[in-house]
Amino acid sequence: MAKAPGRAASAVRLFDAHCHLQDPRIAAVAPTLIRAAAVSGVARFAVNGTSEKDWHVVKQMGQEHPAVVPCFGLHPWWVPERSPDWMDSLRRFFSETPEAAVGEIGLDKGSHGKTIDFGEQVEVFQRQLKLAKELEKPVSVHCVHAFGDLLEILKRTGPFPAGVLLHSYLGSAEMVLSLANLGCYFSLSGFLTGMKSTKAKQMLKAIPLDRILLETDAPDALPKLDNVSLVTVLVDSDSTSPAATSSNESLNHPANIHIVLSYVASLLEMPEAELAEVSYKNATKLFSYPGSKVHSEAETV
Repeated sequence: MAKAPGRAASAVRLFDAHCHLQDPRIAAVAPTLIRAAAVSGVARFAVNGTSEKDWHVVKQMGQEHPAVVPCFGLHPWWVPERSPDWMDSLRRFFSETPEAAVGEIGLDKGSHGKTIDFGEQVEVFQRQLKLAKELEKPVSVHCVHAFGDLLEILKRTGPFPAGVLLHSYLGSAEMVLSLANLGCYFSLSGFLTGMKSTKAKQMLKAIPLDRILLETDAPDALPKLDNVSLVTVLVDSDSTSPAATSSNESLNHPANIHIVLSYVASLLEMPEAELAEVSYKNATKLFSYPGSKVHSEAETV
């Protein structure tokens, strides 16, 4: 595993607004990843659960690492595997873990998502959205090829004063204003590097500065850029995740949020240090709900 960039390389502080350090492919080395990323300036990590099988791992990670903000949610890929009492279990995790946010939840009509009944996805998504509103917690949302459906559901269910984090946002520039008016934040990851740069720039310019977040989605969303030195993690070939890559492929490291920062800043034509601070303040505000680990920071950032 390569070394993460040292703090000397960057004096900025960053908040990884969405990642999966509990993923079976990297869980065993998560403490090492957290330490390495922290040295590079990553102060906090919003670690998102995806199913009943990993909520306990996320909870434990939050207990063991002060920098980890735990999040619990049922991801659309895992909808078919939910138990009859999944919602009761989810509520119990929030009752036991008041510092947790909601996520990852969402809608997916992509190559994997289209194999899962969309009506069931919508039902599960709406129940969790309503739970987030009830608990007054922010919610991290996955959306692939379903932004029209997402907007309609958010309009029907919202607004969301506690905030909605649209993770790895790749939607259109035209949808930004409508989504922002409903309380959405736009979190940008390495997946952005796969979008045509002119389209990405147009979309980024449409996002209000006070709604921009940065994330890695580690261990996924490894940035695809030439002439960039990435920090990677070797794949655990025993993983059963549907996102699992081949045993020869490297996975994303949370320290690569610096690559995301640099790329987004270049498209926005603004200094990296300025974007880092803006995104850090935005993430701190979003995750400063009652009971949160970052609540006490909100007034001073």
